[in-house]
Amino acid sequence: MPYPFKLPELGYAHNALEPHIDATTMEIHHGKHHAAYTNNLNAALEKHPPLQGKEAEELLRNINGVPEDIRTAVRNHGGGYVNHNLFWQIMTPGGGKEPQGALAQGIKDTFGSFASFKDTLSKTAIGQFGSGWGWLALDGSGKLVVLSTANQDSPLMNGQTPLLGVDVWEHAYYLKYQNRRPDYVAAWWNVVNWDVVGRTYETARK
Repeated sequence: MPYPFKLPELGYAHNALEPHIDATTMEIHHGKHHAAYTNNLNAALEKHPPLQGKEAEELLRNINGVPEDIRTAVRNHGGGYVNHNLFWQIMTPGGGKEPQGALAQGIKDTFGSFASFKDTLSKTAIGQFGSGWGWLALDGSGKLVVLSTANQDSPLMNGQTPLLGVDVWEHAYYLKYQNRRPDYVAAWWNVVNWDVVGRTYETARK
């Protein structure tokens, strides 16, 4: 839904992803951080009615066309809003395992194996300097790619479609894992909702 953007429901309880992601982190991450991105994006668009009919994803795809006075705010808070909308969806209680169907085949064709893909994305996310994200995305030619972005930048800004994203901002893991980002990323794989990622992949390819 376009402006005013609303904080989406998680779709599961704050403690549903334990022991991998703790309830307190989820409460703060969703109820404070994501809420702030949502509110700040709305505030940035308040004085720009022509942009209020656009979806947040469209604003990011055309970030260079956003008026300069709010471009940084839309980049940061619009990115935070959209990235987290996806993040909650691609996690689920009892997740993990491996993808099936077309996505599984695409990963095998691109990376050689699921294990190789998992290792590549883990290293990319862990190696992101400072705050940011590790991504599996579909590029403009329909190829699967692994990349990282700084801060709340989205693959949408590069003409790519994000399929799977792991948040490596400290607020995503520090209460439970402190500075042990590799432990957090390793645990995060246990909550991935491959059904959602697979559907997103198939839709994006059409």
